[in-house]
Amino acid sequence: MAHHYAHRLRPRVAYSMGLIHWWAHLAQIAPGLANAVGAVPGIAGLAKLVAGVDSHRQFPQFAGRTFRRDLPDGVPDLGGARSADRRVVLFADTFTDGFAPSQGLAALRVLRAAEFTVEVPRANLCCGRPLYDRGFVKQARRLLGGILDVFEPELDSGVPVVVLEPSCEAVFHDELPNLFPSDSRARRLDRMATGLGSFIQEHPSEFAVALPGRLSYPSVLHGHCHQKAQVGVADEEATLRSIGLAPAQPEPGCCGMAGAFGFERGEHYDLSQKIGERALLPAVREAPDDALLIADGFSCREQILQSGGRQALHLAEVLEMALAD
Repeated sequence: MAHHYAHRLRPRVAYSMGLIHWWAHLAQIAPGLANAVGAVPGIAGLAKLVAGVDSHRQFPQFAGRTFRRDLPDGVPDLGGARSADRRVVLFADTFTDGFAPSQGLAALRVLRAAEFTVEVPRANLCCGRPLYDRGFVKQARRLLGGILDVFEPELDSGVPVVVLEPSCEAVFHDELPNLFPSDSRARRLDRMATGLGSFIQEHPSEFAVALPGRLSYPSVLHGHCHQKAQVGVADEEATLRSIGLAPAQPEPGCCGMAGAFGFERGEHYDLSQKIGERALLPAVREAPDDALLIADGFSCREQILQSGGRQALHLAEVLEMALAD
């Protein structure tokens, strides 16, 4: 795709969704106004046409305040707690920061409840995942290079980096070492990056004390495609079982949204719906009203919300329900 579009204009959705990191940053000037553009009748239709988004879809809603802006006092920046024991870095990806800060704050509370010292980078970082999907390889590589520069002072310490968005974790394990094959920093960050469920399974005794609550709700778990392809969902399932849940997993494949694929006008939208209706969306509609729908992927949650009519939670938000307090 990068070669094909080197001297061509890309489809409109490539610029509206592929450049989402910069749009999210720009939207924070006036998030209410940015959300209104996609919601007001007439204006919304024109905006979708310009953006290449199908008329059946809604634009994802920008958060009123980003995760980084909403951090409680006392949370150190990257490297701000080098002398502390049991350090962990919580990566503020584009989707957690600009669209779903609640999952970032929930993860922060869960990690701190287990007495980890959590650092959150204040720099505006992005792994570039939406860019790869559209062939913006040079731009994505620059973003990854920026992450390596920011993390460089910490990479020798081996401090774990918890990543909440599965597609971002996949970048650290796949695109990062492939795009920087001779850079030792890339290999170290690859080893340091981990999902929340995997991190908890690596520290069972600490989290057994921090998460004593037992939840008895029915639950449905949907794993992101990158997550299932690279690291699996076994650690996440084990973490949920440790707090009393027995999640059903109705769909071993894709939810149908596949990043921005399911937002595109025409055939892509139709195909995304067909994929979703294979198993996941019927299971969502049939789930009891009190069921917990769990999906770490931002695009997966959008499919569940927009096509299934239900709000799904991130693993971190479910774990927050089991905290001691």
